[in-house]
Amino acid sequence: MNAEIPLKTKPRQGFAGLWNISFGFFGIQIGFALQNANMSRIFQSLGTSLDDLPALWVAAPLTGLLVQPIIGHMSDRTWLGRLGRRRPYFLAGAIMAALSLFVMPLAPALLFAAVMLWVLDASLNISMEPFRAFVGDMLGKDQHAAGYAVQTAFIGAGAVVGSIFPYLLERMGVSNEAAAGGIPDTVRYAFWFGGAALFAAVLWTVLTTNEYSPDEMAAFDGPADEAAADHNVRVLAGRGFTSSAVWIAAGAAVIAAVVAWGLEKEVYLLGGLLAAYGLASAVAIALAKRGGGAGMLGHIVGDFSGMPELMKRLALAQFFSWSALFIMWINTTPVVAQYFFGAPTAESPNYQEGANWVNVLFTVYNGVAAIAALALLPFLARRIGRVMTHVVALLCGAAGYASFFVFRTPEMLLLSEVGVGIAWASILAMPYAILASSLPQRKLGIYMGLFNVFVVVPQLLVATVMGSITKRFFPTEPIYTMAFAAGVMVLAALAMLRVPRDA
Repeated sequence: MNAEIPLKTKPRQGFAGLWNISFGFFGIQIGFALQNANMSRIFQSLGTSLDDLPALWVAAPLTGLLVQPIIGHMSDRTWLGRLGRRRPYFLAGAIMAALSLFVMPLAPALLFAAVMLWVLDASLNISMEPFRAFVGDMLGKDQHAAGYAVQTAFIGAGAVVGSIFPYLLERMGVSNEAAAGGIPDTVRYAFWFGGAALFAAVLWTVLTTNEYSPDEMAAFDGPADEAAADHNVRVLAGRGFTSSAVWIAAGAAVIAAVVAWGLEKEVYLLGGLLAAYGLASAVAIALAKRGGGAGMLGHIVGDFSGMPELMKRLALAQFFSWSALFIMWINTTPVVAQYFFGAPTAESPNYQEGANWVNVLFTVYNGVAAIAALALLPFLARRIGRVMTHVVALLCGAAGYASFFVFRTPEMLLLSEVGVGIAWASILAMPYAILASSLPQRKLGIYMGLFNVFVVVPQLLVATVMGSITKRFFPTEPIYTMAFAAGVMVLAALAMLRVPRDA
């Protein structure tokens, strides 16, 4: 009987190694920050109304929903020699995103800007998704928390740069005035700077890291168990089509409700997505029953329905926390402009000033996140564990949103962003550190992609449903969206209490 060959341990990475692994995320987050802080401003400057913002924003989460599981599945199965497993996707996405950032501020009309948001967000997701798995690939379990902390610090730092740049340009004398139906020069130049910075940062990671080959990964994690890898597909083959029919019926019911109750047009998308998943799952089940391999669709649907219990519990917390974040990203500009600068529309004299202050606020919460990821969160995690650290951080975020109802000056909102920043740091680090240590290495990409479904699905719900709620109950009072954000962040904290404390 052959003795079992002991597995090797992945080499520990020093600070330089941790830096190189995640530095590309610095550039990616510059792109996301410019998008998050300025797309409502661009849409309103090009003529859209407050009521139509959620429908236009739906592009961002929808592209993430489609792209991330596909890229995760593909990157698990990619090996391009010296270019590696995850790095081809880093590079391709970065090139596309940089080009999108250069073109976006040249948008001559609202439709063009909306299409470019789809392209930009798809590109950012192609580059971003493999970075989550990349940390798990390159680091041993004992360094996962440190790896995601460094990644979160870069996310915060990149978001600071992306958020503050239009404000700094104005202080440097660049015009912040927008001609009728135009985009200010501050935003235009910030997007061009962001495109160059994104590409340079991702290229740094591509050139300074070397991924472990399939043989090296087998030495670390053991040979791939093909039977275990296809377990979820075999389970899928044994299922009937009842669940698929339920998804299709749910989608049809949502569409019928839109017609019967006169809901906002973007809710049609929600119904369409439910029905589309039902159809996709039916096709996946049929392919699995035929045998001979279910293909990418079968593996994605099988792994989604067969995700580990710990991942399901973390996913619920992600669902609520990202709902709150998306409410904030859509509504902070109109809320701050209206309530703190007296500018209820984009044509109001102080609107652009209020929009630039939002860039400052977003800079603060991202700066706080960068500091909290490296100092506060590790300190708390050592004392109360990663799960309770995340609970505390989420409650800080809820308090930050609720404080919009208390503070009366724009400067006081800087304190609100401290709470939001602590929550943001934890949302970007703790769930991924918990998850990466519990997942099989061979499926790290697909499971990270599927986990991000619970990042984008709540954003789709907010984008499709929140507009109807706002228009029906408080059409001229967008500040009440912050009450929703605070409430669902509390629900996220409660959901985390279901996760085992030793996770």
